[in-house]
Amino acid sequence: MTYKHLIVEVDDRFVGHITLNRPEQLNTFTSPLAEELYQALTALDGDAGVRVVLLKGAGKAFCAGIDVNELEGKSAMEYRSWIEHMERPLVKISQMKKPVIAQLHGVAAANGMGLVAAADLAIAASNAKMGLTAINVGLNCVGPVIPVSRLVGRKKALELLFGGELIKAPEAQAMGLINRVVPKEDLEKEALAWAADLARKSPIALQIAKKAFYASEDMDYVKQFELMNEAFARLCTTHDAHEGVKAFFERRKPKWEER
Repeated sequence: MTYKHLIVEVDDRFVGHITLNRPEQLNTFTSPLAEELYQALTALDGDAGVRVVLLKGAGKAFCAGIDVNELEGKSAMEYRSWIEHMERPLVKISQMKKPVIAQLHGVAAANGMGLVAAADLAIAASNAKMGLTAINVGLNCVGPVIPVSRLVGRKKALELLFGGELIKAPEAQAMGLINRVVPKEDLEKEALAWAADLARKSPIALQIAKKAFYASEDMDYVKQFELMNEAFARLCTTHDAHEGVKAFFERRKPKWEER
């Protein structure tokens, strides 16, 4: 597929790169960008040459939300369809087999913050900021707050939703929104190193872990154990499980099965 609003690449370390590429518009979501992002995530998830996806933005910002130029002139039903289309990539990440890392620089606002929160993992430059800012223009971020609330809890999520303030990367890390914060000049190198390190793990072990984690998230405590134990049992029947243990005892690097 040819992309107009994204740069999509696959490197020789099994890392797929998606770069939001509307730098002059701070990578804001338009309907075409949302569609391309959904398609790119789907394509990389099905690519045997990709084990981890790294998601980033071109220019000064990661993503400043949704382009409000698309806002006018819709009925309530059309608005619902439109916003669902914009949020489809956020939902897609949880449905993918492969881990997705968000690489945050500049600002991630509104749907951009939702995209960072929806990613499985996130790394940010120390001067980056993020916030559910739509309330400041008479709208709200009730879609993006869903993945945010899973990370920070109800009261902090509502504070972010109602207040619309940008928070700095160290505070976001303290809340659980970001895994790692690094100096801005090291962000590209550190993000790629992290993605490449994950890509050296067993693909099937990562994929089963991700699928089981999301599937169990809303279950009660005992049911979670049952599902996770079933996932572990399935993993134990795979080539990679046997190969990994054998390689450990033989003090060599394992040779994972392609996925």
